[in-house]
Amino acid sequence: MNSNAASALPLPALGMSQEEFMQACKQRINARLWAAITFDDSSSKLQDGMIHACADGGKRIRPLLAYASALAVGGTIARADAAATAVELIHCYSLVHDDLPAMDDDDLRRGKPTVHKAFDEATAILVGDALQALAFELLTASGNGVGSDQRLEMVSCLATAAGARGMVGGQALDFEAVGLDQTLEQLERMHSLKTGALIRAAVRLGGLSHDQSSPSQLAHLDRYAAKLGLAFQVRDDILDEISDTATLGKPQGSDSDANKPTYLSLLGLEAARAKAEELAAEATAELEEFGDRAEPLRQLAQFIVARLH
Repeated sequence: MNSNAASALPLPALGMSQEEFMQACKQRINARLWAAITFDDSSSKLQDGMIHACADGGKRIRPLLAYASALAVGGTIARADAAATAVELIHCYSLVHDDLPAMDDDDLRRGKPTVHKAFDEATAILVGDALQALAFELLTASGNGVGSDQRLEMVSCLATAAGARGMVGGQALDFEAVGLDQTLEQLERMHSLKTGALIRAAVRLGGLSHDQSSPSQLAHLDRYAAKLGLAFQVRDDILDEISDTATLGKPQGSDSDANKPTYLSLLGLEAARAKAEELAAEATAELEEFGDRAEPLRQLAQFIVARLH
């Protein structure tokens, strides 16, 4: 998508319906991803793999949260573009590597063959590496309206969320837990890293994109995101049990087939549904001081616990 076409897209804004806001954000982030990935001085196979991993797929929950958080603190969508794009690139990289035979060994992602199936394993590894590096390149770039001190803090936030104290550390705990009994506390700790860390980063990055964000605002956003990250995973576990492969866009029942502990295995279906709703309510309770500016964040919390894929 060229820059003129991207600029003609509707701008996500307060006052939109949930569907309008989500659609506008998705269109915007798809355009930003396309612009970031398509360049002339790289392997065409690598670039094709990066596009395959990122383009036109997924719910774009993390960039949606970044944009919504920027609005909640009084910021702008344009200044949150780098944050929204970077966090989605990290998410896409993680999916490419998670799907590899040495990891989850999945053949289907977002309704199409995984990158190592569409290309090969070596290309999939390089695609993930390239997407991860590109995320930090975007955050450090000047000209996005965000000051250098803010950009440095954003880089630190995303690096921590993506690494051993975040997503990668949670993935390691996930593998170590296969076939073992876990307490609810252990499961929540693992998912607060594996899934929750990047969701918390998305929300914080959106807040940091506005240079007038207060420590109090960022603290409330962090507590919102921590609850929401767990609610997201509870809903994922529910869908893995009750949905189907065509709807999910990935193999249904893969966690139970791999003998991984889940919220359903510990709580049962109805208690897991109640847990997701409880977590979403606790998340939205953190948004009171933002008033109407946080309405997109409230709507996203409800969407996350009601989604069908």
